[in-house]
Amino acid sequence: MPTKPLRTLSALRRETARWRSDGLRYAVVPTMGAIHEGHLQLVREGLKRADRVITTIFVNPKQFAAHEDLGSYPRDESGDLRKLAQAGSHAVYLPRLEDIYPQYFATTVSLNGPAKTGLEDKFRPEFFTGVTTVVAKLFLQTGAEIALFGEKDYQQLKVVTQMARDLDIPIKVVGIPTVRESTGLAKSSRNAYLSPSEEKTAISIHQNLLRTAEAIRSGQAPTRAAAAATRRLTAAGLKVDYFEARNSETLARPRMAGEPLRLLAAAWVGRTRLIDNMKV
Repeated sequence: MPTKPLRTLSALRRETARWRSDGLRYAVVPTMGAIHEGHLQLVREGLKRADRVITTIFVNPKQFAAHEDLGSYPRDESGDLRKLAQAGSHAVYLPRLEDIYPQYFATTVSLNGPAKTGLEDKFRPEFFTGVTTVVAKLFLQTGAEIALFGEKDYQQLKVVTQMARDLDIPIKVVGIPTVRESTGLAKSSRNAYLSPSEEKTAISIHQNLLRTAEAIRSGQAPTRAAAAATRRLTAAGLKVDYFEARNSETLARPRMAGEPLRLLAAAWVGRTRLIDNMKV
């Protein structure tokens, strides 16, 4: 079944109004395009939970710093639409810039909690403000009851969940496990930047997550285990922004034995920055 591209807010609202009038429940999968298997898995999971799925594609300028890759971020609209149709997405919302940020737009969401824990926010200070601003708009524009996000962007998942809860947006945010290559490398649009040799190097991130999780489960102190992983990754040629064990709900540093933990990592392989995480 061909997926229906919706290029304006009015077209989106006409389509979703029809779904609601037919008593249909629908989910939204927000993306920036460059659709890969991870995104398609979110669509498939949405189909299990709702009658309709709408995927959004919007390369959000507000979550890129001046030195980041907005201009070179991979774009393939025709390929994206084809893949999403094959996965079963009923519609794709491709908003214009003015539908998201109209003239004189001046509102953002003020963040704390999991958005201010010294992980992604330390290295990309404006990132989560950009993410929550566009995601809040997409939640409200689509009116979906369910939103699906990949756990690969774990801090983002926690920030968006907190934002929807705090603002009483009537939507259930669902995290879906990370989709990986056969090597363990997390699926990401930015993997397209990696050369074959860099891809082999990047696999060490997942390998060290596995090794560190096992070390902590075997009784090693989380801080010590994470520091050892940082040294190993650095020795392998990666530039590590962080490799840390955090409380899996608040993302605060662990304070007591037995609390639920998540390992979170960000590292550069050449010019490509990759993130990953794993439950302990």
